[in-house]
Amino acid sequence: MFTGIITGVGRIVAVHALGSSSSHGRRLTIECPPTYLDDVSLGDSIALNGACMTVTAMDARSHQFNIDISAESLTKTAGLSQPGLINLEKALRANDRLGGHLVSGHVDGVGTVTHFAQVGESWDLALLAPRDLAKYLAYKGSITVNGVSLTVNQVADLPSGCECRINLIPHTVQNTALNTLASGSQVNLEIDLIARYVERMLSLEPQLAPLAAATAATG
Repeated sequence: MFTGIITGVGRIVAVHALGSSSSHGRRLTIECPPTYLDDVSLGDSIALNGACMTVTAMDARSHQFNIDISAESLTKTAGLSQPGLINLEKALRANDRLGGHLVSGHVDGVGTVTHFAQVGESWDLALLAPRDLAKYLAYKGSITVNGVSLTVNQVADLPSGCECRINLIPHTVQNTALNTLASGSQVNLEIDLIARYVERMLSLEPQLAPLAAATAATG
């Protein structure tokens, strides 16, 4: 589990194929800030741009660690197939502050940035989410964008998907890799866990009502 509060900005410095076919994944080498790996062990989970990955090798002296990402994960995420800056977050400890919101590190879809510009001291970010995620996006609800816990300020349902707008304070822009975004950038999205379970309960209710009635009738 994570909180969407970025604990460091890293860089993918090398990408190596794990095989010769498209069904093979990749091994990524990530360079992170000094001392970032001091409390990390092999097998620990670190979210890369919001996608939960497992540390398979590490070298604290060079401030680098490796993860293996499957071909399936590569097709369901953005920003993890080539060198570049990425947001890092270590897994949540039981006694940590929950500064953002509960985040699983499982990417629900890839969105596209449609607008990113400074407005006053803040930044206005608009992105188009896949249509099947629209029902989970709400005004003042939570969404994770490339691993960052953010609040939705506007929602507009469009034929091409769901556009949501988000206000970024200067601290967020300065201390995450979101400052590399531009119109057309693809981003990893994770919906709020609570919205996921509410949708599941509501979708089952019409199916369970006849069963409950039948059970009561035979009881």
